[in-house]
Amino acid sequence: MIRPLTFFLFFYLFIISSPAISSSVSVTYSPKTLVESGDLVNIQWNGVETPTESDWLGIYSPPNSSNNSYIGYVFLSSCNKWRTGSCSIDLPLVNLRSKYEFRIFRWRDDDETGKKKVDPDHNPVPGTKHMLAKSEGELGLETGRGPEQIHLALTDHEDEMRVMFITEDGKENYVKYGGDENAMNKAVNTFVSRYEREDMCDAPANHSTGWRDPGFIRQKLEITQKVLLQGWSDTHSFMSRAKNSDETYAILFGDMGTATPYSTFHTTQDESVSTMKWILRDIEAQGDKPIFISHIGDIGYARGYSWVWDTFFTQIEPVASKVPYHVCIGNHEYNWPLQPWKPDWANMYGKDGGGESPATRNLFYSFDSGVVHFVYLSTETNFLPGGDQYNFIKHDLETVNRTKTPFVVVQGHRPMYTTSDEYRDVPLRSRMLEHYEPLFVKNKVTLAVWGHVHRYERFCPLKNFTCGEEDEALPVHIVIGMGGHDWQTLWTPRPSQTTYPIFPQPERSLFRTGEFGYTRLFATKEKLTLTFIGNHDGEPHDMVEILASSKILRRAEESSNKSEVENGYLSWFISHGRRVATSGGAPVKTNDV
Repeated sequence: MIRPLTFFLFFYLFIISSPAISSSVSVTYSPKTLVESGDLVNIQWNGVETPTESDWLGIYSPPNSSNNSYIGYVFLSSCNKWRTGSCSIDLPLVNLRSKYEFRIFRWRDDDETGKKKVDPDHNPVPGTKHMLAKSEGELGLETGRGPEQIHLALTDHEDEMRVMFITEDGKENYVKYGGDENAMNKAVNTFVSRYEREDMCDAPANHSTGWRDPGFIRQKLEITQKVLLQGWSDTHSFMSRAKNSDETYAILFGDMGTATPYSTFHTTQDESVSTMKWILRDIEAQGDKPIFISHIGDIGYARGYSWVWDTFFTQIEPVASKVPYHVCIGNHEYNWPLQPWKPDWANMYGKDGGGESPATRNLFYSFDSGVVHFVYLSTETNFLPGGDQYNFIKHDLETVNRTKTPFVVVQGHRPMYTTSDEYRDVPLRSRMLEHYEPLFVKNKVTLAVWGHVHRYERFCPLKNFTCGEEDEALPVHIVIGMGGHDWQTLWTPRPSQTTYPIFPQPERSLFRTGEFGYTRLFATKEKLTLTFIGNHDGEPHDMVEILASSKILRRAEESSNKSEVENGYLSWFISHGRRVATSGGAPVKTNDV
């Protein structure tokens, strides 16, 4: 008698603990198939009885994902008519190379997987104990579409461009190209590569919650001038570098991330939409002039959830398919604990990469663009003397042709100088100052540009925390991690959190602000100008001008370059004295210190 009773109780408990679908609730969507990645799907629900603000819609891909493995969620209360129990929303969905399904849940107080569970940003994750409905069928994308996530990059040769894109299969592919849309008479095969789940080094990147099929990555090198590309896709055009050009145009920023139309396991970066919008405006204003993007670390903030990379590359494609998009590694692109370099002082490194393990090549490199020599270094891997990176940077700086490129711009993720003095990065900064500042000073680096701190901050020409004299030719350090991520420590006190450190502004910090945005770089043989563009209005908010002699211009009458004015780089002059940022900018969230 015991065994049947035991079986009955087990069966009963199993039934009552399983999610029960309500027969009165339905969720549908249209269209049934999307044409392009990023197209809108309209999701409708009906029959939700006594709606609550905790009812939510889960987005799943692939459809056989467990209830807890949603890629995103939207609370039904975001729809204006949610109280009626019936409403609809439009969501743009990118191609994840698997189909979608939608499920509706009620998040109750007794949901053990709900309020006790928070994401790494300390936001509560809704629970999946009480499912009300799921969609019938599976939403997919049309087959036979063109290449997606197109992005460009420069190579070691000034007359080459690398073209990269994603396809769903590994079949033979080619790119047609030519100098005119009506004369695309050349075609080349592409090189195909791919990575697998086993190539990831830790969770969630190698776990079912984070891993998704990445598709097939294709790339091709081509000798180019003004070139138009055509595959199955629309025609795309770009300009490569011009040999011996006497001008340089570039856009620089860090820590941008990506935006999703739904909430997900981590906070996403809504300001990245504005950053891309204004950058695209600037690129289109340049016409046929070569320009490139420099994104100095913390790129997509995927943190091991691979579909976030699909969202990121889809978001940047309107820009990255027109101009080269260059990056350097940040802490969110590297899973440090499982890597070989482990100095005893490096407690600032962690698992910010979410188990992603990029190949440790091309983490430091350099190239010329017009009159500027650009250097990229890695603050996440071994940068100490005796290592490959240090030897490369030292030799590179010592052998720059300053006749061809009178300006040198060094870029890295974690800053050498910042007034947001987070204690965990102090050991790294002290070693950067010890080993790299002498190289920068000796070789007359023009600008040292950094990310990681999600602010904009410009310093005077510096050496050992001290502003130099005008004739010393010291590097100007600028933090440009304001591309889109909104978490940052405080610069002003908050009565509710008096124990958090406040970082004062010393004299060496000439200008700092929490405004989101990016910087525009324009240089001729005589002068380099870096301008900070704010996201809330797309206008200049700070600027520094440096002559080839390393002199910093300080007077408005010296800022009269006609070419800069015509290209929008000098909408107005901003003095280079120490000043307080305006308060009209886009706000920065600071409640997650």
